Amino acid sequence: MRRSRGLTAALVLSLAGAGAGLGVVLTPQASAVTPPVAFTADTLPTWQPDGIVWALAQANGTVFAGGTFSKVRPPEGGSGAEQDAVNFVALDAATGAPTNCALSFTIGEGTATVRALVVSKDGKTLYAGGYFGAVNGTPVSSVAAIDIASCTPKAAFHPGFPATVRGLAVSDDTLYAAGDFNAVDGQTRERFAAVDATTGAVKPFVAHADEPGRAVELTPDGKNVLLGGDFFTVNGKNTHALAVVDATTGAVAKTYTNIPSNSVVKDIATDATGFYTANEGSGGGVFDGRIGLNLTDFSEKWRDRCLGATQSVLPYDGVLYSSSHAHDCSTELEFPDGKRHHLLAQPTDHKGVAPAPVDGFVRGPRKLGWFPDTNDGLGEGIGPRVMEVAPKDGTAYMWVGGEFTTVNGAPQQALTRFASTGDVGAPTTPSASAAAVKPGEVQVRWRTSFDLDDSRLTYRIYRNGAATPVATVEAESLEWERPQASWTDTTVKAGQSYSYRVTATDAAGNTSALSAAASVTVPTSVVPYPNQVRADGAQLYWRYDDTSSPYVADSSAGNTSGVQVGAPALRQAPGAVTGTSTAMGFNGTSQQVHSDRRQTVGSSYTLETWFKTGTSRGGKLIGFGDNTTRNSVSYDKQIYMTNTGRLAFGVYSGGYKVVTTGLFDTYNDNKWHHVVATQGPAGMALYVDGQNKGTLNVTTSAAYAGYWHVGGDNLANWPNRPTSNFFAGQLDETAVYPTALTQAQVQNHFALAKAPVDTVTEVNATEDTYVNQGAPSTAYGTSTSLAVRGTSAYETYLRFALPAAPAGQVLKSASLQVKTSTQAGAGTVDTVSVVPVTGTWSGAGTTFATKPTLGTTPLGSLAGVPDGSAVHNVDLDTATVAAALGTSYSVALTSTGSDPLWLWSSEASAAEGTPQLVLTFGPK
Repeated sequence: MRRSRGLTAALVLSLAGAGAGLGVVLTPQASAVTPPVAFTADTLPTWQPDGIVWALAQANGTVFAGGTFSKVRPPEGGSGAEQDAVNFVALDAATGAPTNCALSFTIGEGTATVRALVVSKDGKTLYAGGYFGAVNGTPVSSVAAIDIASCTPKAAFHPGFPATVRGLAVSDDTLYAAGDFNAVDGQTRERFAAVDATTGAVKPFVAHADEPGRAVELTPDGKNVLLGGDFFTVNGKNTHALAVVDATTGAVAKTYTNIPSNSVVKDIATDATGFYTANEGSGGGVFDGRIGLNLTDFSEKWRDRCLGATQSVLPYDGVLYSSSHAHDCSTELEFPDGKRHHLLAQPTDHKGVAPAPVDGFVRGPRKLGWFPDTNDGLGEGIGPRVMEVAPKDGTAYMWVGGEFTTVNGAPQQALTRFASTGDVGAPTTPSASAAAVKPGEVQVRWRTSFDLDDSRLTYRIYRNGAATPVATVEAESLEWERPQASWTDTTVKAGQSYSYRVTATDAAGNTSALSAAASVTVPTSVVPYPNQVRADGAQLYWRYDDTSSPYVADSSAGNTSGVQVGAPALRQAPGAVTGTSTAMGFNGTSQQVHSDRRQTVGSSYTLETWFKTGTSRGGKLIGFGDNTTRNSVSYDKQIYMTNTGRLAFGVYSGGYKVVTTGLFDTYNDNKWHHVVATQGPAGMALYVDGQNKGTLNVTTSAAYAGYWHVGGDNLANWPNRPTSNFFAGQLDETAVYPTALTQAQVQNHFALAKAPVDTVTEVNATEDTYVNQGAPSTAYGTSTSLAVRGTSAYETYLRFALPAAPAGQVLKSASLQVKTSTQAGAGTVDTVSVVPVTGTWSGAGTTFATKPTLGTTPLGSLAGVPDGSAVHNVDLDTATVAAALGTSYSVALTSTGSDPLWLWSSEASAAEGTPQLVLTFGPK
């Protein structure tokens, strides 16, 4: 239907005509995107027809578009007046505006349409096919030849096609056609034909098909023709939807019988080593995706079985671009049934050894990070119909035509284009989280960002508001797979608080906004419960301490984060584990969390979660399923609650295999309970609150790729199915392990959850001020800044309402946290001391002349503070602070040097600017 892209002689000629070198063909400028993708996803201003574009071709920097439309208008917000364009328009590849070439394709009765366009190898002639009877008044019969230089139809070329022509391909001297016809110029030619490229005379090529032809393409060596369509036979030989025939005679060289009978081939394209089909179908068992085949023997390399009516394929520089409305790529281990993706890209070949066949087919190469999108649009609601690459002035442009009416969410009809340079879209802002379960270590985690044309992004982690990142991490992500990335900070000090922010940057340097700050206080001793969960090998550990939607952080080494659905309630307190965590609340009707990437589950695993509920409608606590936001079709490896409050652990292994708690073992009593389910070589086991509640000698479960779900998913047909698929209540500390935990490990987790742990209290300053020797009578109690210097002197005073130690606990550490302001030179090279205030003072009344008396023994000190607004911690003498617990306590910041330190006060509006004490309490 269209000639091969990227390496053809015609493209070389068109580049030469545009003054560009061959290098643009082989290595398009793509420095702004993640290779091997060659185009940005940023749509460019393009004039738009008022109907549907079915065909595209290009030559010498001009793009030709054919279809079913009557006018063309400027892009939204563009200048210019609407113009007549009867089923055809020529546009400048670089500007997207119409050229002065105007052709009108008409017919006496019915609706004229242009369905196929192709340019001769010398770049001088444009061939058009479709259903029309005249071009600019010159009589033709559904096929026409246009002289590109003069933009006029060639009257000498006049073959007679009595029905719609849907595909065209051209060699040096022959034009091949596919369509609905049964004859050409009175000679029998059923659905495929060849005519002389100059005169239109019918050639002896015969490839009779029993159903319409939709695509025709020459192999690069010119020896064979690739046929695509609806047919079941060609020249009497059984071959459905695809065939290879001799280019001279039409004799069948290769047949295909493994394309489902309810699927057709809509398009064929080639490159130097292979050819590719676009397939569409309807009904059960449909094949809607793409096939990659070898040119050497025409055998199949791979088959991408994504569902979604593929309309067009375009190989370019090692990447196969496709247009469709792909909505389910489960067979490819990619996105499940759901959102439609209208433009996709994937390598033309697997890198290295291809994967083993599944269901008799090798999966297609994994999708690349290129996600411009359209809507379904007019007509059949298919979206994009055709693609073409047009180079001009050193830039390659990807043109897309179809029946869409929006592109990337903005109004744009039937035509759009993307360039090989000029990426301006920044990635989405990361969602960050920070946690610490042992001294000297903070795990910073974030949900990776999404960028329309960059799959590998660079993340920078900033600590305590500093301008320079403390770490840089690269990570991959796709629109439907945004796995957690993480970095561990091992330079932190026990008892001190830290905050982290993360940005994402693409290959062009476009950078997201800073994430919201994720704050954490480093414990002075190991936190028992979460530390043990990690030590026992959890590969998913959701603690539900998240502060925003939709990210659920994973505290394990598996980086299997979650995505919230339906906005469950965050940070419900108290959580299940003493002193360390909050829970997540679920409404029992629509809320859940699913893991962020598809995976498979081995023969051994453990499910663990804490729950609290009073529901009488049951619901799923945790389970595995093959979809995300929609009901899963395959679902097992699950713990669910019945309407009466009993717990069930079930797998599917030739039937429903379920372990259930006893008739009177019910747990909908609004108390926290611990449930663990294991399966492995010893079979299935269910534990509640550390006790074994039942076993079953079943060692297998259903094998499929899917996602972990918490709070809901399908439960249809399962024994004692509850009224609701969704769980109403609170969940906490959910973990999944790749092994079966022992009963001793389960009991240890239950016991550790109630063990005493350290608690951290952050106490903001209730009052602060500073005094200035240079203005001895001035009070600075309402200033947004605080200052410290020896000469001439500044002193800062801070007051805190210290809490009493929790019952049974003592103060284990104390630190003062302050933040330097944003003014130039806010840091200091001098040592700043923190000393007790023994005299009285107030923010409103204290001046240098009335400053209070200070203690002589420092509580702690900072040996210099670098410039730049950032948070700094000062370790304080624990015994001194402990003696003041339960009182109002004041400290002063002093220095003996001449370099001032400027800090934010509690009156400042800057985030994280308020001075505070961080107090860590723990068991005696």
